[in-house]
Amino acid sequence: MSTVMTETDAAQLVVSLVVDARGTACPGPLLEAKKAMGRVGVGEVLELRSSDAQTKKDVEAWANKVGHGFLGVAASQGYDRIFIRRAK
Repeated sequence: MSTVMTETDAAQLVVSLVVDARGTACPGPLLEAKKAMGRVGVGEVLELRSSDAQTKKDVEAWANKVGHGFLGVAASQGYDRIFIRRAK
């Protein structure tokens, strides 16, 4: 189950890279996150923005499977902000 974050919680994160995949249907946002993860350092945070409702579940499952830290989801106006910490 996705961890819901408040905007205040999200604002406290230091985000190294923002990937905007709004308007892209699944699996597009997940693929964008996978590609972008190589552009952030270990321990850094990637923010994925997606308007596809399934993305948060897919990204959480992927992050848990490969060992990255799924930090949670903050709902914004019409899209989700999904936060992942690179672990390796």
